[in-house]
Amino acid sequence: MSVDDRQQRRILIVGGGVAGLEIATTLARRWRRQRRRDPVTPAITVIDRDSAHVWKPILHTIASGKRDISQQQTTYAAQARDAGFAYQPGELCGLNRIEREVQIAPLHGPDGRLLVPGRRFAYDKLVLAVGSQANDFGTPGVAEHCLMIDSRRQADAFNQELRLRMLQCLALNTELSIAIVGGGATGVELAAELVQLVEISIVYGAQGLAERITITLIESGPRLLAAFPEDISAATRTRLEALGIRVMTDTRVSAANADGFILGDGRQLDASLKVWAAGVKAPDFLSGLGGLETTRGNQVMILPSLRTTKDPDIYAVGDCASLTPPGAARPLPPTAQVAHQQARHLIRYLPKELQRGTPVPDFVYRDFGSLVSLADYDAYGSLGKFGLFKGVTIRGRLAQFSHVMLYRSHQARLYGFWRGSLLWLVDRLNSRLRAPIRLD
Repeated sequence: MSVDDRQQRRILIVGGGVAGLEIATTLARRWRRQRRRDPVTPAITVIDRDSAHVWKPILHTIASGKRDISQQQTTYAAQARDAGFAYQPGELCGLNRIEREVQIAPLHGPDGRLLVPGRRFAYDKLVLAVGSQANDFGTPGVAEHCLMIDSRRQADAFNQELRLRMLQCLALNTELSIAIVGGGATGVELAAELVQLVEISIVYGAQGLAERITITLIESGPRLLAAFPEDISAATRTRLEALGIRVMTDTRVSAANADGFILGDGRQLDASLKVWAAGVKAPDFLSGLGGLETTRGNQVMILPSLRTTKDPDIYAVGDCASLTPPGAARPLPPTAQVAHQQARHLIRYLPKELQRGTPVPDFVYRDFGSLVSLADYDAYGSLGKFGLFKGVTIRGRLAQFSHVMLYRSHQARLYGFWRGSLLWLVDRLNSRLRAPIRLD
């Protein structure tokens, strides 16, 4: 068969998060180099409802105003041009597995105007990497009265609301009570960031702010950071309480209202700013999409090869996928570490399937541990169940540096080593030249 007779294979990636963007960037760059020798290399298209990507584990720093969102985001259009893939804005709303095409919902402007009508995109291989969102578990009032920080837009909106509330607190001499539901990494890290935000604000003239702001962290389970070893959970609670944060464990929230939260025992916990960070689920549109098998949390059921259980041409990775490894009691957690490892697996083996017909082998997850950072105050880490130092816990500067390196490694994978290093240098320079918090 001549080159002209061969058909270009179409890879469609829905979702530009950690997994989706790493797959698209790495494979597109590789195939762009190969195109000089072989013009018919696969074409990659990324579809995402947002216009830019932010590494999800740093959203709490954007929410607190300690990071500038414009410096930390990767715009899809620019990344597509640099790497060699195509980007299409939109949200998945339908899947036709027989015709091998996805349906994208119409795009509307803030005022309701129809900007772009619904579209359809064909594929040969489809990768679902749409991530996750907060799960309110059907708790009454949460959607109406609580803020969430699951996306860059939500983190930015939270920061804007937070700064307005702090301004009111200072100008009107009123109290500002902040309550965070969820004692996982997001809730814990956000609580510590807010304490540091208050401390820095006082340096810039917000005198008396610390006495007017209270922060409460609510967890339904018996301890914070349930996925971490118990010694890290205990140390984290002690450190947060030393920072002045009220920590409530074994406390269930039954409802939210305009004045705060109603607890399981009927008590009212007053809070003028309410944050929901308890649990995650995959987007609702995945439930039953195209006849795919999904869990109660809308995650797509996948085989060890990362293929969906119902269609060998559709893969799912990251937070939106549910995979229980052989011998494991529960599915893999929805973390950036899992998403990255699954992305690397497809990057390695998907080209072989496309070019040689070699099936993608089973994915093997390696638990390298977890890290949690309490702003600049402290950090803790568990080195997981793989490697020479498995089960070892670390804290302090070593844990903080390890936490930073996770993000910088992600940037290097997107931009390359040298550009990623320059971005790190720019961040360091800005930390010396600009205010450490957002003051506009």
